[in-house]
Amino acid sequence: MLRIGVQTKNVIEDDHPEDGYALLKASGFSCVDFSLNGYLLNTALYQSEVNSFFDQTMQELEQFFAPHKKGAKSAGITINQMHMPYPNYVPKGSKELNDYLWNVVAPKSMEICAFMGCPYIVVHGFKLAYYLGSERKEWERTEAFLDSLAPIAKELGITICIENLYEGIGGHIVEGPCCDARKAVERIDRFNDKYHGEVLGFCFDTGHANLVGIDFERFITMLDYRLKVLHIHDNDGIADLHQIPFTFTKTRENLPSTDWGGFVKGLRNIGFDKVLSFETAPVLTTFPQIMKPQVLSFIAGIGDYFRIEIEK
Repeated sequence: MLRIGVQTKNVIEDDHPEDGYALLKASGFSCVDFSLNGYLLNTALYQSEVNSFFDQTMQELEQFFAPHKKGAKSAGITINQMHMPYPNYVPKGSKELNDYLWNVVAPKSMEICAFMGCPYIVVHGFKLAYYLGSERKEWERTEAFLDSLAPIAKELGITICIENLYEGIGGHIVEGPCCDARKAVERIDRFNDKYHGEVLGFCFDTGHANLVGIDFERFITMLDYRLKVLHIHDNDGIADLHQIPFTFTKTRENLPSTDWGGFVKGLRNIGFDKVLSFETAPVLTTFPQIMKPQVLSFIAGIGDYFRIEIEK
């Protein structure tokens, strides 16, 4: 049976994580996408600013995250997926910065993922096509990064999931890494054959797909069993807004901006049986704080709708 999940960001507080997990359970969720990327922000990294969070030893990091692990277990919440801090490579960043992201942040993220009992970690491919001149060269850099993590993933029993991204070029939104399903399938299969295990999978992001005009049903169907996790959220087709599904329409007749019908059909085609995970954390700062329980319950209710439609 499909389960429903959501980000921990804007719900779980480090001081009292058990309260947030209990709220998520009461709101109708059974799983979470742990927002590890919240501890090293992309907005800071693009400015070459790095905090000291990942300078801690693994023992210190495990002590820090132990209350989260305990709080989730106590509430009956499964930490199903996690988002590694991104970008993993800053195009105009210093060698010291990029070496730190590659050699310290990434492997420690894998160790944290294993400590939390989480089977999937989402990574962003390097956005380098504009700088290197081709998508192929861009992927070669990403693949080298994944090669450095694959032995860790295999040892720890984690599947790394690459994600369809967008890129902003000249004021326009264009396809970013991993927007070609055929290439993704070939690369995932080749990678897993190389390591004799399921160390690489895919994360399908509905918002990113909507921005660049991906055919949801075709893309998901082509991925098939390689699709391990989801980032479910909505936008207006112009900006990456991370809003609640069905929020936006594209005509006065109220046709959804996002192809939710194709989304459901694609997941039904492949017999998707994992977690319908929402990446809608910004919504929780839009509504008044007092409404957070109702908003979370509403999102979980949309997850139930998707589950019923997919399982028909």
